[in-house]
Amino acid sequence: MKMYGYCRCSTQEQSEHRQLLAMQALGIPPQQIFTDKQSGKDFDRPAYKALIKKLRAGDLLWIKSIDRLGRNYTEIQNQWRILTKEKGIDIVVIDMPLLDTRRENDLLGTFITDLILQLLAYISQNECETIRQRQAEGIAAAKVRGVRFGRPAKAAPDDFGELVRQWERKQISTEEILTLCDMRITTFYKRLNEYRIIQG
Repeated sequence: MKMYGYCRCSTQEQSEHRQLLAMQALGIPPQQIFTDKQSGKDFDRPAYKALIKKLRAGDLLWIKSIDRLGRNYTEIQNQWRILTKEKGIDIVVIDMPLLDTRRENDLLGTFITDLILQLLAYISQNECETIRQRQAEGIAAAKVRGVRFGRPAKAAPDDFGELVRQWERKQISTEEILTLCDMRITTFYKRLNEYRIIQG
């Protein structure tokens, strides 16, 4: 049996120092500690993939906390099943001792682990839905207050009318009027339509 550790930070700026100290305290050799500095939204991470290739049945994987494995708890449940059932390794979550598959030799141990993972999945899903609801409510409230989202509308230049006349007489090209107005073509035609409505 070999012991491995997995650490993850969400960004390059964050430090994995605390996680590494916990791994070293367990006596895990440095070459058997794998670290990713990447978002936990999925498992497409180089160090994690390298770790998976190294793991053999009977090995033991340590992680500091369940969210270091990932943020998507549905995917965590899937990975947990792959690691423990298909690869046949044990996993221990340092900050949550109940998540220790070495205890799963009995029915109660398996039940507790499955229950905790299901609970984490529910909490995660509930948090996502709450965040989405708050965002929608915040956007709706901002719109009522007159807040506009997206890029501010590009105003037509003061000499837009004269430029349009020159363009219509083919004295300047479409490329030239776009450059002179500092607009993309879609914005130009939108402003052109507004201008023609105003002009009657």
